[in-house]
Amino acid sequence: MKENIIEFNTENPVEIFGINNVNINILKQSFPKIKIIARGNQIKVLGQQAEVELFENVVEQLTNFYLSFNRLSEEDVKTIIAGEKPNKSKINTTKPAEFNGKPTGKVILYGSEGEPIKARSVNQLEMVNSIDDFDMLFAIGPAGTGKTYTSVALAVNALKNKEVKRIILTRPAVEAGENLGFLPGDLKDKLDPYLQPLYDALRDMVPAERLANYMEKGIIQIAPLAFMRGRTLDHAFVILDEAQNATKSQLKMFLTRMGRSAKFIITGDMTQVDLPKNQPSGLVHATSILNGVPEIKFIFLDERDIIRHNLVKKIIAQYDKNESK
Repeated sequence: MKENIIEFNTENPVEIFGINNVNINILKQSFPKIKIIARGNQIKVLGQQAEVELFENVVEQLTNFYLSFNRLSEEDVKTIIAGEKPNKSKINTTKPAEFNGKPTGKVILYGSEGEPIKARSVNQLEMVNSIDDFDMLFAIGPAGTGKTYTSVALAVNALKNKEVKRIILTRPAVEAGENLGFLPGDLKDKLDPYLQPLYDALRDMVPAERLANYMEKGIIQIAPLAFMRGRTLDHAFVILDEAQNATKSQLKMFLTRMGRSAKFIITGDMTQVDLPKNQPSGLVHATSILNGVPEIKFIFLDERDIIRHNLVKKIIAQYDKNESK
C-alpha cells in the first residue's frame, strides 16, 4: 500500500476541486480502488502503488491544464482521465484575429476567463517572435497598437512557464495636464490612476484571487518609475510603459537596473510626450543612441497595428497630417 499527500499551490482549491468537490467526486468514481480525501489545499491518497501513481499523473495533468487555461470543467476532467486531450476549440470563445487575411499565429496564453490572447497585428507578432532572442526590446508606436497589452501577456506567460520569478511593471507618474496634488487620498491613491492600464491588462490574464496573491507576495509588482532607483532587477520580466514621459536620466537609471536572467520591454509613443517643453524625452534620446546596439531589438508599430475602434486610426492619421504641416 502507498500513501501520499498532493499539495496544490493555488489560492483557491475550488478552482481545481470544483464547486462542492465535483471534480474530486469524478476522480473518486474513476479510481474506486484507492481512498481519496480532499482537505484544504491537499489531497490524501491511499492505495496500491500502481493505482496511486496513475492517479498522481492524472492530477498533474489536471493541474497543468488549469494553470494553462485558467479553467477546469467537469468535461475537461473526464476527458483527461480518459487519456484524451480536451477540446481547446471550446475554450476559444472569440474568433481568431487575422491580419492580411492570415491568422496571427500561436496563442501567447489563455486569459482569466479561458479566452486566447494572441498577437493581432504584424508588429505585435514581431514582439512575440523576438522576445526569446532579445533580452531588451523597445516597442514604440501610437495609442491603441497593443504595445502594453502584448508586453504584459509575454510577461505573464514567462512567469507561468517559470522562465522568471517575478514581473515588475512600471510607469513614469507624469501629469498630462492634471495635477497630482488635487487627487484625493494618500500617495498610493494618487498614483494608482496612472498605473491603471497595467492593472487592467493583468486582470484580463490572471484570475482575480491568483493576481491578489501574486501582488501580496511581490511576485507581481506595479510601481512608479521613481521607485526603481537603486534596485537590481534580476530573474524578472520588467516592463516600462509610457517611456516617452521618462526623462533622459530616468530612462538611463531604469535601463541600468537590468540584472541577470532578466527581460526588459520598454513601450512608448513619441507623439504623446507630457514632459515640460524644456525637458527632452528619454525615449527619444534612447532610440537615437541605442538603435544600433545589436543585442537590443526595436519594433516600431504604426496605424496598421491599431486594434481599437476604427475611428482611432483616422484620428491619429489626421493628427499626423496636421503636425507634418
